Parts: sequence; structure tokens; C-alpha cells
Amino acid sequence: MSTVVLISATTEWQTVRACYPAAALQESPFGAWFTWPLRVTGAEQPVIFLHGGWGKIAAAASTQYAIDRWSPTLLINLGTCGGFAGAARRGELILAERTLVYDIVEQMLDPQAAIAHYTTSLDLSWLREPYPQPVRRTLLISGDRDLIAEELPKLQATYGATVGDWESGAIAWVAARNGIRCLILRFVTDLVGVEGGEAYDGSGALFADQTALLLPRLLAALPAWLECAQPTTDAG
Repeated sequence: MSTVVLISATTEWQTVRACYPAAALQESPFGAWFTWPLRVTGAEQPVIFLHGGWGKIAAAASTQYAIDRWSPTLLINLGTCGGFAGAARRGELILAERTLVYDIVEQMLDPQAAIAHYTTSLDLSWLREPYPQPVRRTLLISGDRDLIAEELPKLQATYGATVGDWESGAIAWVAARNGIRCLILRFVTDLVGVEGGEAYDGSGALFADQTALLLPRLLAALPAWLECAQPTTDAG
């Protein structure tokens, strides 16, 4: 099984680099990448880590680049997301089972059809349980924006959303179009409520601190997550 791990935000990539300081970096059109051996079921397995970039444009383009260049049998996106206060908690690990791009505004035709076009249900039947970490399997919504307090009630009422990010919707959609198994795991680093976001102070300090705290836990468990992956021929 060949695996590519996509990392989106620059802060997330900095944390990943700190966890693998001896890795030799190479460059892509999107960001740096490196190969690192992980011990999976008693044998070393080379895994490619790629900094794909933040936002839906970079996420979609770098996902297709990774698929075209390395032909992975498994594409993993590790990272962070924001949570809806009262419906998510900081430090919670999200396993995306469906993604939805919510910042599409269609005013000429059917707006819900436009939303549905970029909504992806991820087939996780190949992922064996028990999982190596406690997770919440749920919808992860994506937009080229941080979560906006005034929009939360509508997003919850319309989609049942409780967590959001910038890239997952694009990554899952491109992977599905290529028939590539996709695993998206993101820690909730901060919460947004009706009074605003706890990380929205202009410094990025809370997000950086929580990323540095939480993401290494996910990287440490990555070999165990790979052991949960069924062989390609067993995928549903």
C-alpha cells in the first residue's frame, strides 16, 4: 500500500516538520514534501508527506498533483478544524465521514443542487475498527473562510454541522473523483460561538499552540491508523 499524507495549513506543516527534523525536504509546485519510513505491522513502510497549502484551491490542486505523481492507494489528510461552541469540544478528534462545501452562493439556479455537487460521502468500509484513537465520525464542512459566528445557527439547522475547516471538502471531492481511498482526521483546536471565536484575536497564538499540542498525537498514532487500513482488494 502506498500512502500520501496531505498537510494543508502552514502552521500544521511547521508542526509536522518539527516531528520529523531529519527528513530531507524536496520541493513541489505547492510546497515541500518528504518521505519518511513508518513501522506498520512489523515492517517499514515509506510514507510521503506533502505540504499541499491552505484553502480549497490549493487543496484541490495539490490533491490531484499527489495522485498523478505518486499514484497512492491511500490519501490521508491530517490537520485541524474549528468547532461550534456547545456542539464540539477543543481537543476532539474528527473523522470525516462526509464533507460539504458551504460557501457556494448560487443565485441563478438551484442553490441546494450546487451544494450537493461538491458534497462527498467518504467510503470508510475499508477502515477496520477499533480505531487507535477516540474519534467522532461526522460531517466536516469547508469554506474559504473561518467560521463566522452569525452563520453558525443556519449551518447547524441546514446541515447539522458542528465542525468546519478550509480544505477537507476539496480533498475528499478530488479523491472520490479519482477513486482513491481517503482518510481525513482533524483535531478541533478552537471554538466559535455566538459571541465570536476564541482564536480570533489577530495573533494566531491559540491555533498555533493547540496545533503544536494536538497534531503530534495524530502523527504518533499514524502507524496504527495505517494498520487499520484493509488491503486495496478488500475495499468496499
